[in-house]
Amino acid sequence: MSVSAQTDPQDFYYQIPEAPSSYNAATVAVRLLDGLGFRYYWASADLSESDLMYKPSEDGRTVDATLDHILGLTRTVANTAQQVPTGSQPDITLTYQEKRTQTLKNIQTASEILRAFNDNDLTEYPVVFERGERRNEFPFWNLINGPIADALWHVGQVVTMRRSAGNPIRQGISVFNGTVRD
Repeated sequence: MSVSAQTDPQDFYYQIPEAPSSYNAATVAVRLLDGLGFRYYWASADLSESDLMYKPSEDGRTVDATLDHILGLTRTVANTAQQVPTGSQPDITLTYQEKRTQTLKNIQTASEILRAFNDNDLTEYPVVFERGERRNEFPFWNLINGPIADALWHVGQVVTMRRSAGNPIRQGISVFNGTVRD
């Protein structure tokens, strides 16, 4: 049974999942994704409407717009793991909770798929973008330095913005250990 069949994405990243038992390209990518999921879980937890509307400057993105961007990045990550091209997305308005759940689910889905890979499989999983008749393919490396790294960057922005808005993440979170002191 897959992890997602057992665990709701809202609970899956409360603490970082157990590390894979071996080191290879795929399991390192899994751990990177699980670290992203854990950080996103706590960066996006318990945001108020005023937190979501906060932006650091007139020209900056709101926290809510940043969460939209992270959702799009994780959609590319999940699509790549599922060998599905990423195309243009229709404008769909999601609630904060729907957005949060879908983002966590995207990360969890990619993590589960990559857990099953052997070390050579990643070369066969390019990042594919399709826009109309245009199709662009990039090696898996670009998923790491592109959407995954960008999502980590923006999760850090959410942490900073919520702190500036007066709602820092809860105490007792250890990103090093991937645990929470209750």
